[in-house]
Amino acid sequence: MDRAEKRELVSTLHEAFKASGTIVVAHYQGLSVAELEDLRVQMKQAGGSVKVAKNRLAKLALKDTEVADFSDLLTGPTLLAYSEDPVTAAKVAAGYAKKNDKFVLLGGAMGSTALDADGVKALADVPSLDELRAKIAGMLTQPAAKIAQVVNAPGGQVARVLSAYSEKGAAA
Repeated sequence: MDRAEKRELVSTLHEAFKASGTIVVAHYQGLSVAELEDLRVQMKQAGGSVKVAKNRLAKLALKDTEVADFSDLLTGPTLLAYSEDPVTAAKVAAGYAKKNDKFVLLGGAMGSTALDADGVKALADVPSLDELRAKIAGMLTQPAAKIAQVVNAPGGQVARVLSAYSEKGAAA
């Protein structure tokens, strides 16, 4: 990698760190290329990104951002997973770590808050923005459905009584 490519990578990572809601750092030693590609695909489908970069370049990219300093985690073969949604990167990375022993979560950052491995796992248990929106929409539609049931209930009761009388009259 020549200097221009290194500068470009640092610049790209710097912008990604600034725009990210969460950054997860993990060791990936022992994973096959296919396993790494599987993680990349899962992360991309969820709306995040995965990057393997030299630790020195990642530390340079971290400078002058408002992201918590996680440079102490950048030792050995590290992988960076990040997403704009504060939950996505943590959720996908923690799920992948459960399935694969060779993928070890080290920690990361959520904005200016540093996270350890347990913090990343706890963040992964939080519902995503889409899940929260769906829950809120469900809660908003429930009262309307209940009102419709209450309004229709007396009419339904009258219809059942009339039906019972008509069946009784036809049987007699």
